Amino acid sequence: MWALSAVSLALMAATGAQAQTPPANGAAPAAAPSPAQAAAMAAARAAADATALKPFADVSKDAKSQDGVFSIWKKDEKTWLEVPRSMLNKPFLFTVNIANAVGERGLYASQMGFDVMVEFRLVGRNLQLVALNDMFRAKAEGKASVAQAFSPSLLANTAVASADHPERKSFLVDASFLLSDFPMYSTRLEMAYRMPYGLDRANSSFVATRADAQLSTFTGRMHFATPRIPAPPLMPMPVPMPPPPQTLPDPRSLFVDYVINLRALPEQQAAVRHIDPRLGHFMTSYTDMDSDIKPNNRVHMLNRWRLEKADAAAAVSEPKQPIVYWLDKNIPARYREAVKAGILEWNKAFEKIGFKNAVVVKQQPDDADWDNMDANHASIRWFVGADVGFAIGPSHVDPRTGEILDADIGMSDVFARGSRRFLAEDVSGHASHGDHDHSPAALPRLGSKHQHAAYCNYTEQAASEMNFAMDLLEARGDIAPDSPEAEAFVNAVIKDVIMHEVGHTLGLKHNFKASTVVTQAQLKDKAFVEANGLSASVMDYNAYNIPLKGEKPTALTNTQLGAYDYWAIEYAYKPLDPATEKQELDKIASRSTEPQLIYADDMDAGVGGPYDGMDPLANRFDLGDDPLGYFQKRLQLSKELWERVQTRGYKPGDDPTRARRSLMAGFQQLGRGAESAAKYVGGMSASREAPGTNGKSAFTPIAPAKQREALKTLTAGLFSSDSFKFRPEFLSNLQLDYNEWDRGVPADIGGAVLRLQMSALSRLMSIPTAKRLLDLPGYLSEKDRKGAISLAEVYGSVQGAIWSELKTGAEIDRTRRALQREYLRGLIGTLTRGGAVSGLAMPADALAMLRWNARLLQADLQAAAAKGGSVETRAHVAESLSALSEALKATMVRM
Repeated sequence: MWALSAVSLALMAATGAQAQTPPANGAAPAAAPSPAQAAAMAAARAAADATALKPFADVSKDAKSQDGVFSIWKKDEKTWLEVPRSMLNKPFLFTVNIANAVGERGLYASQMGFDVMVEFRLVGRNLQLVALNDMFRAKAEGKASVAQAFSPSLLANTAVASADHPERKSFLVDASFLLSDFPMYSTRLEMAYRMPYGLDRANSSFVATRADAQLSTFTGRMHFATPRIPAPPLMPMPVPMPPPPQTLPDPRSLFVDYVINLRALPEQQAAVRHIDPRLGHFMTSYTDMDSDIKPNNRVHMLNRWRLEKADAAAAVSEPKQPIVYWLDKNIPARYREAVKAGILEWNKAFEKIGFKNAVVVKQQPDDADWDNMDANHASIRWFVGADVGFAIGPSHVDPRTGEILDADIGMSDVFARGSRRFLAEDVSGHASHGDHDHSPAALPRLGSKHQHAAYCNYTEQAASEMNFAMDLLEARGDIAPDSPEAEAFVNAVIKDVIMHEVGHTLGLKHNFKASTVVTQAQLKDKAFVEANGLSASVMDYNAYNIPLKGEKPTALTNTQLGAYDYWAIEYAYKPLDPATEKQELDKIASRSTEPQLIYADDMDAGVGGPYDGMDPLANRFDLGDDPLGYFQKRLQLSKELWERVQTRGYKPGDDPTRARRSLMAGFQQLGRGAESAAKYVGGMSASREAPGTNGKSAFTPIAPAKQREALKTLTAGLFSSDSFKFRPEFLSNLQLDYNEWDRGVPADIGGAVLRLQMSALSRLMSIPTAKRLLDLPGYLSEKDRKGAISLAEVYGSVQGAIWSELKTGAEIDRTRRALQREYLRGLIGTLTRGGAVSGLAMPADALAMLRWNARLLQADLQAAAAKGGSVETRAHVAESLSALSEALKATMVRM
């Protein structure tokens, strides 16, 4: 060493005389050190002791321990984590779940958080918690280069607090390093409220701990705060700012409970099963860097529970370890049997592949001292919120194999406390908090690369379907509110939702084509429905089978597994000989050509990803083999409800806001179907089969006749104001809830109609639709091209229907003026931007066609301006003509 420490110099000075001149053999002992030397030696020992770690026993004195994979020690307000040296550099699972939260805007309780494989690393006397990078993997030969190429991440660090335990060879660290914002909740808060909330470590603490041989759990009560609430802007903002939290006594301060889990990974890794794209399973994916000769080095492991027969030779056997779901003690007692029935329904699928009682349900005792949000209990848990209406069925897996280790279904209370209160006047067909940026799926998170669709708003939409059905059946006199029949209906809906969410936790993704397996005739056949259900899968968002007026009822809801569910469970869980597993799995997957096993996931339906949902058979909340026919049926049902509500009037004892809710429920029904109907125009049916299998093509254009039928349904029905006529005396009596500050305003019928119309118009005029309409002839034979629908036909039909009054000279009412104005705004925007919309480029042929139609519209407006009419109509025509003429004269870059 170039320099000596102060301690070393002091020791040398204190002992220098004896060290330099050792006494001769038999000589008398050296003289005692002088007072100065003794003082120097004492100072040296004190300096050395100051840098030494305290003994384990001294640090843990009077502390109580909870023994586990990482034992926990507690004394007063102090908490320590015991780290065995045998666990250093050894992977384990680190998860953080949300037990308590804010209760609005996507920030809800009982939510599973991230999961990531980590390890503890000791750097000197500093312990690091490091997230391992498992997105790129290699075995022996390429392991070093992969480690050099792709960095891990440091999650937290802390100083070692004690010397090693003399027997256990473990040391203590202050556990407060776990009081960190691992889930990035401060970012979630900022996304929800656009205010800089930060974690306040000084006022965060552990409120519970628990440990066993497999798991160590800490519940941290995390305090988030912002120093001030910004003043509202003096002028309206281009993008409205969200209000501060509405559910807190003081919006500057809030607590969120994190359930922090350190879980040992299985010593014996589960067998890996790989996915097949013909079925839908959640997966854990990585890039295999070992081989450079594969055409695709992406590896997709199927997520599934470890399920092994206790008697491998038996045709049917109990499992060695069943899949256990715990019913949380917070589930309302009146709904527990329905929840249990929804879970146990899946045993029917497991029995088909040789497992008896594969799924078991247990009730958490009221006095249980453990939280179902820990990483050892798969559970179903109720939660509440001010604006909440969804359920979620995520899981945590062993990233090495895809083995599911934990799952917690969060079920919102939309059934338990009068679900109609949560219905918003949003008729776009999307959930008001399920498809926006503050949904759990849209928020940043660590790890969880295997979760492709953890978020699921089926509960909210199912509750909305239930409310519409209840309103209509009550109006018909077929069911009474609060009757046993109504309660049975609610329990059937709960069972349906639980089956769906449990399916997610078993590894199954959505299947948004399953509902098209059943024909419209079969839906009306009571015997067929009782034997087969309403759909081929509970993993679809199945609409309710409400009969039209005069039709005999069969079953309203789907309460049993379908053919697809049995098939998906067979592929994931059937015990197979490893030697022939690949061939057997391919044999199972090859059944995908059977009509009842048709499959499409979220992206096929246009939910997330680059797909825009071009297949009109892949939808949420349709029912039967003809989604367009189902939309037409929805229109009839909504009109019937509106007519009955208007005829019924108000009766003593009625909820004053009931009629308003029924009105908006009808709009919501149509909102779900309008975009689905528009998907037929320029639509293509997609097949997941290998090209040429059973004569199927990967993509098949929708029949021209069906496309024209859909276009006519929208232009003659949805775009017509005649479809939305309401009696003045009805509209004038749509009451508000005057007990609430945010009671709303008189019903905006025009706005509701316009939002509904725009959901279809936006799709018809979109860039992807234009591209497909131009491309469709290339998919057809020379003979079939003659009858194909063209872009010119679609654009001409839409413009002609929206502006039909210009030809007839009829008055243009307010509803039609609003639609025409939005059409014109979109047309002008596309023309003046040269066809560029949201980073996409309108095809040149489509842009030319739009300009052509714009000039035709200009001529029609000029002719209409000379015809006269009401002041409102003349002003509207003049303004439209002026705006369009200016746009056509504008200078733009032409390609």
